[in-house]
Amino acid sequence: MLVELERHPHARAVLEPALAAGGQASHAYLFYGPGGAGKRAAARALAAELLAVDSPDPESARARVASGAHPDLTWVAPSGAHEILVSDIDGPVVSAASKTPFEATCRVFVIERVDELGDEAANRMLKTLEEPASFVHLILLSDRMAEVLPTITSRCQLVRFDAPSVEETAAALESLGEDRGAALACARLALGDGELARELAGSEGRALRAAAEQYARSALSLGEMARSRPWTGVLAAVRARGETVRAQLETRALEDIELYPRKERKRIETEWTERIRRARRRVETAALDLALQVVALWYADLACLAWGAGDMVRNADRRAALESDAGPDPQRLRAAVEAVEDTRLRFQLNVSEDLACESLGYRLERLLAA
Repeated sequence: MLVELERHPHARAVLEPALAAGGQASHAYLFYGPGGAGKRAAARALAAELLAVDSPDPESARARVASGAHPDLTWVAPSGAHEILVSDIDGPVVSAASKTPFEATCRVFVIERVDELGDEAANRMLKTLEEPASFVHLILLSDRMAEVLPTITSRCQLVRFDAPSVEETAAALESLGEDRGAALACARLALGDGELARELAGSEGRALRAAAEQYARSALSLGEMARSRPWTGVLAAVRARGETVRAQLETRALEDIELYPRKERKRIETEWTERIRRARRRVETAALDLALQVVALWYADLACLAWGAGDMVRNADRRAALESDAGPDPQRLRAAVEAVEDTRLRFQLNVSEDLACESLGYRLERLLAA
């Protein structure tokens, strides 16, 4: 049994028979479950086992899959700000899936965030999913199963991965050096998403959370939005996250460009510039969405206190601050949560982040401080 499947009974029931001696792995799997549930680790482990079959050196094959260096493993992550582009799929998957393996008996393609497949990119994928070459295995990953196109879902064997418990997530954060109270709060604020919990626990995540809390609390005092303009702090934390990713990718780009002949470097540089722009945009969009989630949960926690359900508070390490903010009517707090969620949805339409955050701030102030 793969160690990555130990706490996922459904995934274990589906995949163990396929990996057993004489088993037959499906041509297409769809791994689904919340972020941080272990889908990516399981996909890499499954790919390692598939590519190790009949290899003269199975351990070497597994090691190269783990490092991402195996020539018969293709790992695709979306490059668009909000979706998987046709270019992410066409050459790396559709075209490559028609070519025989380099050294293994099969080729494995892992596609992340398949819920972000646009119609055009999905249509390019359908024939490969329906009639793949006998040596092809596709492993699709999704954190949002409900948003995966039915045409994709119907062509895959579904494999469910369950979210880690709050205690498991908190323990993992504590092992990274987070104190108990903050670890528990990050685990609860992530709503079952282990990746978001780790994001909140990092230095940039702590800054983002602090800015989001300031934004949420400013709406409770009449006139405070205009005085402190707390949305600027949220956006600054969001852009700092994007800047970190930009710097990391630029370092990788410089290393990569040096490997090409001089006559090709301009083209590669242009490709990297576009890739970095899209990656930065994607990271900033995700960070802003997380910040607004924290804002909404601050109001949800205040409602929990008002209703006498203190054990449901997510901001477990901010109890004193929450109690000092107590007072707004729970129904108004509920309306505030709905206003925040409405703004989160609007960001999918590429609205101005600055204006949307400012507008939301004054809307929350009217709801809560009037």
